[in-house]
Amino acid sequence: MKILYAIQGTGNGHISRAREIIPLLQKYGELDILVSGTQADVKLSQPVKYQLHGFSFIFGKKGGVDHYKTWLNMNLFRFRKDMKQLPLKEYNLIVNDFEPVSAWACKLQGIECVSLSHQAAFKSKKVPRPRTLDWGKLILSRYAPTKHHIGFHFDRYDSFIHTPVIRAEIRNLKNENLGHYTVYLPAIDDKRLVKLFKQLPEVTWQVFSKHSKIAYREGNVFVEPVNNEKFNKSLATCEGLFTGGGFEGPAEALYLKKKLLVAPMRFQFEQQCNAYALKQFGLPVIWGSTRNWLPIIKNWVENPQQHKFDFPDETARIIDDMVKKYARV
Repeated sequence: MKILYAIQGTGNGHISRAREIIPLLQKYGELDILVSGTQADVKLSQPVKYQLHGFSFIFGKKGGVDHYKTWLNMNLFRFRKDMKQLPLKEYNLIVNDFEPVSAWACKLQGIECVSLSHQAAFKSKKVPRPRTLDWGKLILSRYAPTKHHIGFHFDRYDSFIHTPVIRAEIRNLKNENLGHYTVYLPAIDDKRLVKLFKQLPEVTWQVFSKHSKIAYREGNVFVEPVNNEKFNKSLATCEGLFTGGGFEGPAEALYLKKKLLVAPMRFQFEQQCNAYALKQFGLPVIWGSTRNWLPIIKNWVENPQQHKFDFPDETARIIDDMVKKYARV
């Protein structure tokens, strides 16, 4: 059996989940990997057969998407060329993690593929989401169209939705509390964060930044370039995680029973939905309209947080069910 696994390369969550799923897919046959996008810091250990430009949202430095750089990064001619050159008919199973080139290629060639992603969960009307008119809704529904859907979310909102894939490297961490707070806010410049966190000098902050190429310290704030191993260690030993409205990062913090505070990116509908779902569980959110973050952060640091999430290790069963149901013989 030949399998194509197409992965979105914007952000680290898709790649992080793929690191867990790839070895499981390899058990069923010959696996080719396709990655499109340019914004991931986490890398795969397996060879990538197709490295495509795709479409990527470019993170800004003020809490949102940099629309101008995102527009400059788009290349419709290359997208169409890559889409036409993919030899999709040779695969018995095409698995898609919110990857647009292969998804649209399948759609145009009349080939079925299955979406295995957090975004697939939004095909259910039962998934929490704010009542807003946002162009992001259209992007979320049309970005990587597929016929079949297997979704992941913080809760089992529908029959095809499962709890998050928690990587083995996270499940196997030595979980303890050394008192510091871990920060990953990729759409905010580290200089802004240092200025903010220095106003709480009694707290140690470990900031992982996409915008710094060197590690440095200013008072109680330690800044590191994004590094998977160092981030995992920081997360495993922290008091709490302050992060964006992504999916995998908050899910891993919740699994480790860490305190969680999220600030979803502005102009990013999926992150707004994730934050809205977490709000339903009583977890704190800093919305884009909030001008003064300090009181919310101070309250989060000073008060305990009680939450209980059950994220069982069922990824192998999900993959097995998917292969048996959707692979073409």
